Amino acid sequence: MDIPEASEACGSVLAEVSKAVIAEQEFLERIMLGVLSRGHVLLEDVPGTGKTLSARSVATALGLSFSRVQFTPDLLPSDVTGTNIFNEREQSFEFSEGPIFANVVLADEINRAPPKTQAALLEAMEEGQVTVDGETHELPKPFFVIATQNPVESEGTFPLPEAQIDRFVVKTSIGYPDSDGEVELLRRRVGREARSPSVGSVLSREEVMDVRLVPEDVRVDEDLLHYMADIARTTRNDRRVDVGVSPRGTQRLLEASRARAVLSGREFVTPDDVKRVSPAVLAHRLVLTPDAQVNDVAKADVVSDVLERVEVPTIE
Repeated sequence: MDIPEASEACGSVLAEVSKAVIAEQEFLERIMLGVLSRGHVLLEDVPGTGKTLSARSVATALGLSFSRVQFTPDLLPSDVTGTNIFNEREQSFEFSEGPIFANVVLADEINRAPPKTQAALLEAMEEGQVTVDGETHELPKPFFVIATQNPVESEGTFPLPEAQIDRFVVKTSIGYPDSDGEVELLRRRVGREARSPSVGSVLSREEVMDVRLVPEDVRVDEDLLHYMADIARTTRNDRRVDVGVSPRGTQRLLEASRARAVLSGREFVTPDDVKRVSPAVLAHRLVLTPDAQVNDVAKADVVSDVLERVEVPTIE
């Protein structure tokens, strides 16, 4: 699959998902950035905005298997990864797969699970495998995690450690719809009997695998590599930032920028691609100083200030 074909395929997926999800196009594109860059997406928003519907709709449109895990304080790692069960007839242990064995896994309210269960996702998200009782089991390919967390209810939650937040390529939120969007939401509800809308399958699993390889063919000029590195280094020197963007974050910025170029149908990355993806890719990786936290400094504002300070290369 070449870049124009991949761009058209992604556009078809976004159009299909838009039939069910009332959201800004940029929000849906950010989820597709996670798909194309072979990473994972973290959605943070208040309940009832459509996070679960968005994840399920994306999985269906991509033609992939879908699994939802409701994270709770009493959830055990084996409830996610699976466990070995004794088969009396065969007199042996057999591995029973957990809900993580799906192409698209929705980790709903991930910050409600204890750290031990959250850590069970780390190997899966980074390596595409899980280890149970010393045995390694490969996860289905492609493997894509969409995690959600509720920012307004802090009781009974376990904040994600920076090491795990860094595993997500993109962190974004769907937000409330505008007036016209909310009316359209009601209009669609009136026109069907089911409470939840449905979408159709646009791609197959094999086509998704092909699409995820396409960004590797996108050209990135040397000046843009220096531009991305300068952005990451500037975050580390900002007086409001205690811990800046890690080298892993710099690589994810490159991958997301190439994915953004594919969505635009281009064979090369532009500075605008880098600027457009930077807030969603970099902001959640920053650890602010105590003074900045007391003053309610927004991480997205820090990224915006950094983008203004770093000189933009001229691409001919």
